[in-house]
Amino acid sequence: MNVLYEVSDLRVDMALPGDLLSALLPFRRPVINILNGITLTLNRGETLGIVGESGSGKTTLARTMLGLVPASGGQLRFDGETVGPAQIRRLRRETAMMFQDAVASLSPRMRVGDLITEPFVIHGPAPANRQARAGEMLARVGLPPAMADRYPHELSGGQARRVSVARALALDPALVIADEPTAGLDVSIQGEILNLLSDLKESRGVSFLIITHNLAVVRNTADRIAILYLGRLVETGPAAEVFARPAHPYTASLIASEPDPDPRRRRADLAIKGEIPGLLRRPKGCEFHSRCPRAMSLCRETRPALREIAPGRSVSCHLAVPDFPDLPTNRAN
Repeated sequence: MNVLYEVSDLRVDMALPGDLLSALLPFRRPVINILNGITLTLNRGETLGIVGESGSGKTTLARTMLGLVPASGGQLRFDGETVGPAQIRRLRRETAMMFQDAVASLSPRMRVGDLITEPFVIHGPAPANRQARAGEMLARVGLPPAMADRYPHELSGGQARRVSVARALALDPALVIADEPTAGLDVSIQGEILNLLSDLKESRGVSFLIITHNLAVVRNTADRIAILYLGRLVETGPAAEVFARPAHPYTASLIASEPDPDPRRRRADLAIKGEIPGLLRRPKGCEFHSRCPRAMSLCRETRPALREIAPGRSVSCHLAVPDFPDLPTNRAN
């Protein structure tokens, strides 16, 4: 596969509001590190799932990749070009964002047809017949063309999500970033949306970056998965392999917390205990050690590097070695 987007050693720092002296002297303002040393690639026609608890930096990563949040360090490359001020317009034309709240992301003053074709107004060129183009995009996502005359408040949650997909695909982007694409939807509608995204990937070769804390979403759609904790990557690899054999205790705990619909199966007692530490007071050593059921003294003193443990598999954990042991999941009988 050809690499579409490459993130190398990305760091994002944000200044916090401080006291009066900090306002007068900006260099004294406290700074928190949101993302630290993120390195990953996204191939053409691939779905990459970014998973982690709230506050892990998932959305910040997506916004930085879109050029909406400035990077403090590292490098971003889109389609072989370093992302900078000169490339931002092309980047935003060839990428699209699906927001978590589909209804709120649609202007209540515009009809669906105008919302879908608005990207052409911004980036151009406008199609000869905008109404026909809107009908075509609605049909592509399984909605009748007559839906173009409705306003967002007249749509159900599933319909609004499909409209947001149609809008995102209007310019035939190479990459779509979907932030919690099934949030707030009934289970049956969630399945329809995930099937729609998979079909579009297969038929149009679109790459998807799916941001979610819902493991069922990435289990059913992602080719590869990246696990974030406190703004750092702790594990990456093919989704099927990560779910079958997690190499990091945090990954294993997330999988163990996933609901199992089979009442005959018992979940392993691996639910993550304790609160996620604050970014202003990052723990010394491995940042997960205060919540890790397998932490050693080494974990409390030394931060593990992200290293390859198998082809295509990387993990940041002192316990992981090339022949890493199986970690239990919630599929225990």
